[in-house]
Amino acid sequence: MTFSNPGGAAAISGAEAYVQALLDLIGDRDPLEIQAELLPWLDERLADVDDEELRRPEAPGKWSVLEVVQHLADSEMINGYRLRIMLEQDDPPIQGYDQDRWASVFRYREVELEMAMAQLRALRAANLRIWRSLSDEQLARVGRHSERGLETVGHLIRLVGAHDLVHRRQINRILG
Repeated sequence: MTFSNPGGAAAISGAEAYVQALLDLIGDRDPLEIQAELLPWLDERLADVDDEELRRPEAPGKWSVLEVVQHLADSEMINGYRLRIMLEQDDPPIQGYDQDRWASVFRYREVELEMAMAQLRALRAANLRIWRSLSDEQLARVGRHSERGLETVGHLIRLVGAHDLVHRRQINRILG
């Protein structure tokens, strides 16, 4: 299955199917273990890939490996913020965003792999330190996502783990 996470009005109508596809993909796996695997997996998978191959999109209008890595880094920043707000505030609003617009506005295509990896490495380490320490009560805290509705901290952590798996598959497809 190829995943799509559209922005805008399409995001609201497709949110339930997208979330279910993510939950089906992660199954019973521990999302924190999956998240801990991402950087070593990327280090190994991208070790011998040259810059030209990193920048080649999967298809016209699709992302390259480099754009996927930068998306993962920015997603880590966004989800880290979302989860912190959910832990700090009661039922906060959680704003969705258009990932393709971010890729365009923030020029993911121009980024250097080392910069994207450094950003992802630092944010993932900081987030995992917090997520691993959460109590059951904290995991049950909620926020109200603008496209997906009410979500718990634990649910969002599962979605982040599944999101990693989606993009690992995508990188494998791009690199062949």
